[in-house]
Amino acid sequence: MASMMDAELKEMTQEERAIALGMTTEQLNGRTMLIEFDEDEAERFTYPWAPDVDFNKRTELDTDNLTATQVNNRIRDLMSEGYGSIVIQNPRGKHALGVGILNKLNLIVEGSLGYFGVGLIDGPTVRINGRVGWSCGENMMSGIIVIEKNAGSTFGAAIRGGDLVCKGSVGSRTGIDMKGGTIIVGGDTGAFSGFMMQRGRMVVCGNAGKNLGDSMYDGTIYVGGKIQSLGVDAVPAALTDLDKAWLARKLTQYELMPEKGVDHFTKIVAGKQLWNYDNLEPAEKKLIL
Repeated sequence: MASMMDAELKEMTQEERAIALGMTTEQLNGRTMLIEFDEDEAERFTYPWAPDVDFNKRTELDTDNLTATQVNNRIRDLMSEGYGSIVIQNPRGKHALGVGILNKLNLIVEGSLGYFGVGLIDGPTVRINGRVGWSCGENMMSGIIVIEKNAGSTFGAAIRGGDLVCKGSVGSRTGIDMKGGTIIVGGDTGAFSGFMMQRGRMVVCGNAGKNLGDSMYDGTIYVGGKIQSLGVDAVPAALTDLDKAWLARKLTQYELMPEKGVDHFTKIVAGKQLWNYDNLEPAEKKLIL
């Protein structure tokens, strides 16, 4: 078999051999990373093993005497039984509840969650009628999460898609390493929000702490209040009519539209001076580090 492979390789051109051996390089400069989806290709939007659920089929789950693992397993069992609306009662700040739900689901939490609530989800709509701890919605891929009160730090860390909404205020490092989707904060956000942001949009209706957008690679941040300071390579940009239309639609959708509208929002984007970081002089690197 090996000799046959060697013989085939000898008959190929250098380019064909490189492709066959997986040794090619791909030029990305000037190419778009936009992915076009075909809405008729259902297999690209759902998991083949995901159970069919009926949103009109509703049940309550009392979690008072259950561990987080037991709660998450019970949610999966209920979805397999066709329940499309599940109400979590007495969560009492448990950590890691609702993590890894890869299914369409209407999940309602009557109370507050601890750390890592509803992270790694792909599809559900979640409403939390309380507060959440650190890292809520981390690595969220799609769906909607709405928190009625406040959230802790690293809110929406590495989010990839969907809408993550906190109607109150959040801690520091909101949207750190954000890769897509939308984060909306009805109140204030802490320091280093949007740190190393790569894509997506973040909306802060209140004030933003120091070093906003530090080292952001791409994406957009809108702030309705005061900005304590901008981070490295984060710069103001013109608020366009398209920006205003998008802000008005999103904030109205989640009942967070300010009385004075959206004209006062400040738009922050990447200056893109760090895109060629390795080409900077040592003195410039010292300024950044």
